[in-house]
Amino acid sequence: MNKILISLVGSRLDAGGRGDRRWKRWRPNVGLAMQEALQFTQIELLYFDVNESLARDISADISEVSSATTVNLHKLVAEDQWDFQQVYLQLLDYAESQRFDEEHNEYFVHITTGTHVVQICLFLLNEANLLPGRLIQSSPASDRGPKGTYSVIDLDLASYDPIAQRFAKQREMAGQWLKGGIETRNHAFNRMIDEIERVAVRSTTPILLSGPTGAGKTQLAKRIYELKLDRRLVSGRLVSINCATLRGDTAMSTLFGHARGAFTGAGQARKGMLVEANGGVLFLDEVAELGLDEQAMLLKALEEKRFSPVGSDNEVESDFQLICGSNADLYRLAAEGRFRRDLLARIDIWRYRLPALKDRQEDFEPNLDFELDRAGSALGAKVSFNRSARDTYIAFARSAEAQWQGNFRDLNASVARMATLAIGGRITQDIVTVEIARLREDWKGSESSPVDILHRYLESDDIESMDLFDQMQLSQVIIACRQSKSAAEAGRKLFAQSIKQKQSKNDSHRLISYLAKFGLKFADLQ
Repeated sequence: MNKILISLVGSRLDAGGRGDRRWKRWRPNVGLAMQEALQFTQIELLYFDVNESLARDISADISEVSSATTVNLHKLVAEDQWDFQQVYLQLLDYAESQRFDEEHNEYFVHITTGTHVVQICLFLLNEANLLPGRLIQSSPASDRGPKGTYSVIDLDLASYDPIAQRFAKQREMAGQWLKGGIETRNHAFNRMIDEIERVAVRSTTPILLSGPTGAGKTQLAKRIYELKLDRRLVSGRLVSINCATLRGDTAMSTLFGHARGAFTGAGQARKGMLVEANGGVLFLDEVAELGLDEQAMLLKALEEKRFSPVGSDNEVESDFQLICGSNADLYRLAAEGRFRRDLLARIDIWRYRLPALKDRQEDFEPNLDFELDRAGSALGAKVSFNRSARDTYIAFARSAEAQWQGNFRDLNASVARMATLAIGGRITQDIVTVEIARLREDWKGSESSPVDILHRYLESDDIESMDLFDQMQLSQVIIACRQSKSAAEAGRKLFAQSIKQKQSKNDSHRLISYLAKFGLKFADLQ
C-alpha cells in the first residue's frame, strides 16, 4: 500500500538556514522524508504563495534524501494566514479537488507546520474525513539531528485507553439519563437507547418516536431535549404540543401564529409554537392528528426554516429541532391519503418504536422501584412493599392476565394508589390484593380488538396482508396461548372437540405448526 503525506511548508521551521548548514538542522518536512520506517511514496506539499521559493527548495531537498518519493506542489492563496475563514476555505478547496483512494493508499496529515489556525483547520478537515488518514506530528530529536522524530495520532481514540474510557463513561451517563436513571435489563431497549443517544448528540434531523400510548414517548422526548441542552447543542426551550388537542381554525394559529386581525377574535398578533421553539426543540405528540394543511406548512418550516403566520404576507424564521410522537401507522395513513408522504419521508429519518410494558418483562422490577421512589417523593416518605406483597404484585404484573393497556401510565397510577394507602409507607398483602382486583376490573371492560392483539406480535404489513378471517382466528389462538402455561395446555383448549372425537392425536404439535405459519412461537406469547 502506498503511503502519502499531506503537509504544509512552514515558513520558519522549514527554512532551517542556507547552504550546507541546512542539512544539520531539523526541518519538519525534510525530516519526515528521511524516516526509513515511513518511506512515503508521495508527498503532497501545500504552500502559501509567499513561500513559493521555499517550497521549491524543500521539494528538491526531499527528492535528494528520498529519491523514490514524488513531491507534488499545491499553491494556496491567503492574505492573512491567521484568518480562519480564508485558511479553511483554501484547505477545503484543496481537499475537494483531490480524489482520495483509501483502498490502495494510506494517508497521513502533517499538523506540525503552519500557523495555529492552519493546524486547527487541518485537524477539523481530518476529523470530518475531508482529508482522510491519520494525523502525524514531527518534532526535533534529542540528538538535534536533521531527521527528528514523529508520532502518529489515530482519531478513533482506540489506542488511547484513558480518553476512550472517558468517552465511554460519558456515553454511559447519557444513556442512563435517557432512561431516567432506571437500570433497564431489556437488551433490545438498551440498544435502542444507546443509538438514540448517539443520534441526539450528533444529528439535528427529526426523530420519530412510535409505540403504544403510555410507553414513555413524552418523557423520552423531554430527556432527549435535556441531553441536547446539557451538551450545548440547543439554547432554546422545549415546546411540547399534543396535536390531538388542535382542532379547526385554531390549529394553524397555535402552531404557526397569526397576524392581528387575521380572523374574528384575533385582536393581537400571536407568535405560534414554532417560533417559541426557535433555537430549541419542538415535540409534536400524536403528529398523525395534524390536518393536511398543517402538515404542508410544517414541511415548509422544516425545509426552509421559515413560514408565514396566518393572515400575514411576511415570513418569519424559526430554526428548531423536531421530535414527533405517534401511536398510529403513519405509512398506512399516507397510503390512505391522510398523511403527507413528503412530510413522512422528512420526519422518518430516525424512527424508534418504544415497546409496551408487557414486552419488557425483565424491566418491570426496575420500573416498579422507580415508581415507588417517585410516589415516595410526592408523599414525602419512603414507600416499599413487604416481601410477600411485592412477590404477589410482580407475579400478577408479569402474567398474561395483566394487560397494562396504559403501559407506564397504568403502572404509575397503580403504585400511586398503593403508596397513598400504605400506612407507615409499607405496602401490605391486603393493599396489593385490592389493587389487583381494581386493575382486573379496569381492564375487563376494555379488551383489545383482534388487530390490537396482533400488533403486539406482528408487523403492520404482515397484519394488513391477512384476511379478516385469519386475523380473527389468530387473535383467538394468541389469547388461548397467553392464558395457558404450556403449548399442550393451549392445544387441549383449542382442539377440545377434536380430542373428544379422537380426531387429533398431537394437539401441541398442531398448535406449534399453526403458529409457525405466522413466524410465531408459543414462548413469544407468554
